Amino acid sequence: MTLTDPNLVDFPGRRPGRPFPPAEYAELRQRPGLVRSTLPSGVPVWLVTRHEEVRAVLTDRRISSNPAHPGFPRAARTGGVPGQDDVPGWFVALDPPEHGRFRKTLIPEFTVRRIREMRPAIQRIVDERIDAMLAAGDRADLISDFALPVPSLVISDLLGVPHADCGFFEAKTRVLVTLTSTDAQREAATKALLRYLTRLIAIKAKRPGDDLISRLLADGTLTPQEVSGVGMLLLIAGHETTANNIGLGVVTLLLHPQGIGDDRAVEELLRYHSVADLVAFRVAVEDVEIGGQLIKAGEGIVPLVAAANHDATVFERPDEFDPARSARHHVAFGYGVHQCLGQNLVRVEMEIAYRTLFERIPKLELAVPVEELALKYDGVLFGLHELPVRW
Repeated sequence: MTLTDPNLVDFPGRRPGRPFPPAEYAELRQRPGLVRSTLPSGVPVWLVTRHEEVRAVLTDRRISSNPAHPGFPRAARTGGVPGQDDVPGWFVALDPPEHGRFRKTLIPEFTVRRIREMRPAIQRIVDERIDAMLAAGDRADLISDFALPVPSLVISDLLGVPHADCGFFEAKTRVLVTLTSTDAQREAATKALLRYLTRLIAIKAKRPGDDLISRLLADGTLTPQEVSGVGMLLLIAGHETTANNIGLGVVTLLLHPQGIGDDRAVEELLRYHSVADLVAFRVAVEDVEIGGQLIKAGEGIVPLVAAANHDATVFERPDEFDPARSARHHVAFGYGVHQCLGQNLVRVEMEIAYRTLFERIPKLELAVPVEELALKYDGVLFGLHELPVRW
C-alpha cells in the first residue's frame, strides 16, 4: 500500500474542539485488518485499533519498542514522544533481555506491599495540598494547585528529590511531552534534567538516604549513568500521567457523581480516558502478521490504546462512564513486558486524591462550563491545561 492509496486514512489524532477519543476510532475498528495511515511527521504507519490486536502487538517479540531500529515512528516532526534514545537507563526504549535487567531491579520498589507502605505519605501530601487550597479562598485551578503537585511530590519522595525542586522538573517535563517542542528545546530539557540528576546521584553516593536512588546505587546492578536515566524516566512518567488522570477524573466524577466513593471508579477512569494513547509506538523487526495483515520488517506500528479501551466487543457501551463495570483488562497501562511499572502507585494516588478531595470539599464544582475547559490537544499525553473549580 503506497501513500497515494485511496485506502490511506488521515491520522485520527487529537484536534481542538473535538472529543477524545476521536470518533474515527470506532469506524477504524470496523475495517478489516489493520489501517494504513501517515503520522504528522510524514511517516507511514499501521494503526492498530482493536483490543485483541493491540495486546498482540504489545507482546510479540518480533515487534520492538527501541527507537534505534530503522523505521521507528515519531509522533511529530521534532520527535513528539520523548524518546531519549541515547540516554542510558531509558529502559522503556529497550527490548528483552536488556529491558528485563532494569525491570527486575526496579520491581521491588513498586510492589503492592511497597505502595501500601507509601499510603500515609501520599495521604499527607494530598491533605496538605487541600489545606493550601482551602486557605487560599473558595476557588482554585485544580491542575496547578492539586492534580500536578500531588504526584510530583509523591515521586519526589520516592526518588529522594527535594520538594523545592519539583517546579524545575515539571517545567522540563512539559517541554518533553509537548508535541510542538522543537528538537533544540527537547535536547536542552533532557540535558538539564540529566545534569540535575547527575549532581543528585553524586550527593546520594556520599550521603545515602531512604529513597529509590540511594537503594539503586547501593544495589550496584545499574551504573550511576543508568540510575540517572532511570530517575529521569520515573520523574516524567511518575507525575505527568498521574496528573492528567487526576484532573480528567475529577471532571468526570463531577459530571457523574454516582462514581464518587465507588472503589471501582479508578479502574474505569483509567480505561475511559486512556491518557497515554500515543505512547506505545513500535516497529517490526521481522515480518509479522497481526489481525490478518502482514507487517514487514522496518514498518512502524501505532497501537492506539484509547481505541482498544473503547472496543465495544470487549467493553459494553464503551463510550459511557460506568464505575460498576469490570474494567481491569484495559490496556491503559500497556500490556506485556512493558506494562507500566508504577501502575500500583498510580491507582493508589488516584484513589486517595478523589476520596479525600470529595470528602473534604463536598461542594466542589466546575467554575466554567465543561465545554470551555482547556484540553491538551498538543501533548503526547491527553489531559487538561487548567481546571477552574469553586466551592
